Amino acid sequence: MPSLLHPALPLLLGATLTFRALRRALSRLPLPAHVRADPLRTWRWHNLLVSFAHSIVSGIWALLCVWQTPEILVEIETAWSLSGYLLVCFSAGYFIHDSVDIVVSRQTRASWEYLVHHLMAMSAFFSGIFWNSFVGGGVLTLLVEVSNIFLTIRMMMKINNAQHLLLYRVNKYVNLVMYFLFRLAPQAYLTYFFLHYWGQRTLGTFLLSILLMLDVMILTYFSRLLRSDFCPERVPSQQHKGKFLTE
Repeated sequence: MPSLLHPALPLLLGATLTFRALRRALSRLPLPAHVRADPLRTWRWHNLLVSFAHSIVSGIWALLCVWQTPEILVEIETAWSLSGYLLVCFSAGYFIHDSVDIVVSRQTRASWEYLVHHLMAMSAFFSGIFWNSFVGGGVLTLLVEVSNIFLTIRMMMKINNAQHLLLYRVNKYVNLVMYFLFRLAPQAYLTYFFLHYWGQRTLGTFLLSILLMLDVMILTYFSRLLRSDFCPERVPSQQHKGKFLTE
């Protein structure tokens, strides 16, 4: 019974329901004509709008947490702040919402990579939420949301077939820089830190295994990003058309 009464549960439920309500509100916004003509693109557009909102809030929030509590950068296991804890709960609620949205909307097959990512992220976040360990690591992980702001803009423009616009061309270079600064760099730093737990039977070892799997996913996505935006002639046209969900 004590686990059922954990004070974080209302926070997780509240965050999940908040994103659900946001999804319903954003679905009432007008759609671009190209998106409106395809039910799959319509669902993905609404899904990305929620993701975009989460990235803006979480990315800025994570930067503020690091600025307010700089020891998070060094004491990844023991550093703790109320703001960082609430941020991890907030983002865990988003991942719960998005996973449910994918399953309920019957997009599991097309978006299975997102489900795998969300499952790993939630497993890592729950260690900070329920055991009060590695909250600093969770905050540093969420620096990736700064990069996701520009990545989501890119994906939404691709869904709307707007790659010819100047905004897309500018954003693809900004996105590349942000990918290095806020996705690859923090991930490499966290992986280096957690390698110290190699061979131990601790929570840190479990989180290391998650980080290594995420490393593979992030490098795979980076390869797709480079091929799609900077070497499009190497991407078969049919493949390029059918993989907008993940590229």
